[in-house]
This record gives sequence, structure tokens and C-alpha cells, in this order.
Amino acid sequence: MTEFLFRDDAYLQSASANVTAITTSGGIVLDRTVFYATSGGQPGDSGQMVRADGSVITIATAVHPDGDKAQIVHVPAEGANLPEIGEAVRVDIDWDRRHRLMRMHTALHLLSVVFPFPVTGGSIGEDKGRLDFDMPEVPEDLAALEAALNTMVEADHLVTTEWITDAEMEAQADLIKTMKVKPPMGQGRVRLVRIGDVDLQPCGGTHVAGTAEIGRLALGKIEKKGKQNRRVSLLFA
Repeated sequence: MTEFLFRDDAYLQSASANVTAITTSGGIVLDRTVFYATSGGQPGDSGQMVRADGSVITIATAVHPDGDKAQIVHVPAEGANLPEIGEAVRVDIDWDRRHRLMRMHTALHLLSVVFPFPVTGGSIGEDKGRLDFDMPEVPEDLAALEAALNTMVEADHLVTTEWITDAEMEAQADLIKTMKVKPPMGQGRVRLVRIGDVDLQPCGGTHVAGTAEIGRLALGKIEKKGKQNRRVSLLFA
């Protein structure tokens, strides 16, 4: 198992670690990491791994191997020299990119509040994000919804995390907004992200500490993606 340092501190940009394995495809597994692995619509972090001799391994992304949510594989850039098992290294994320993803991820949670429909999909980008909703018709007053979104941002709601058991999650299924992606269960507990008094939902991603950090938002295109499916884009204004 990998210790997910980002779960306790999403602002941690660097950490020391030890190499525990090299996968058959050349991925690097560490005992602990600040790298978020691709999941839940949020891309994996990029950055670098610094060896004891000062040489640098560029890390293109991070993934969960074969759906194993308890482990993270750091994917090096093509042609990189690999470290040895047991070697001590330092890992540094591309902070500017991560912070933009954190801002957008929290913003999409707020989007799910102003559009109170079941979520059928989503994607988080550095400049743009989107949620797909089971929404038969597009609301008429989009300007009012955008204003409500920015009011929540400006209110600087505190963003915190908490944990509940699998059994508690099953008993509170109404907290799950996504129709197709269920919260990771089977490890005994589920992580919730709370945004002030406006939103609470299961999520394993990284978020900003307060909504004001998101910055002003603008609604983008709303596209029809099926009989009742509507894709709502969100951008940093």
C-alpha cells in the first residue's frame, strides 16, 4: 500500500519516500507520495522524482494499477532511468497545475449544487471542467445560476474532509450525486468532502481550503448528449 499524503494535506508539494517496487511496464511504486493518481475525473499529477545523486526523473502522471485504489504508480517520462528498489527519493509535484485542478474540482462540487440533478459523468481540467447531468431541459435563467455559483465562491465557505464507515455510506446513499461512479468502498471507510453548509458528498480528490480560492467562474456551453443528458462546461472567468 502507498501512503496518500495528499489526503491529509492537499497543499503538500514535496515529500521524501522509498521505492518499494518497479512494475513490469516501468512504473515506480513508493511507500508514500504527494502525487494524486488519475481517478474520479481528476487527472493524475505530474512532476519529478529526485534521486540521492541529484539526478531527476520526470514523472508524466500517476495512476492506480489495475484498479487497485490502495496503491499509486508513478509513470516516468519515456526513456527515463529508473531508480532501484529500496532507494530513497524525493517527489515534487507540478504545483501550479495541481492547484488549478484543485480549484476546478471544488468548483465542480459547487456546480452540482446550482444544478441539482443526478450527475452522469464529469471531467476536471486545468482551465475548464464539466459535469454531465440527467437533466431533461436546460434551466431558463443561466445568468442567475452563474451568479449563485459566484456568490458561493465569494462567501469563502470552508472546505473540509471527514470519514464515515462503509455501512454509514450505504445508509446515506442520498449523499451520492454520481449515477455511474460510486464511492470507493470495501476498505472500511469512505471520505467525504464538506463545503460549508452548502454541499457534502463522497470524494477522494484534492480540493482548496476555502471557496474564495477558486476565483470567479463562468458557465460555458451546455450540450445535449442524449435524450436527457446535458453537458455543462465550467471555466475560470
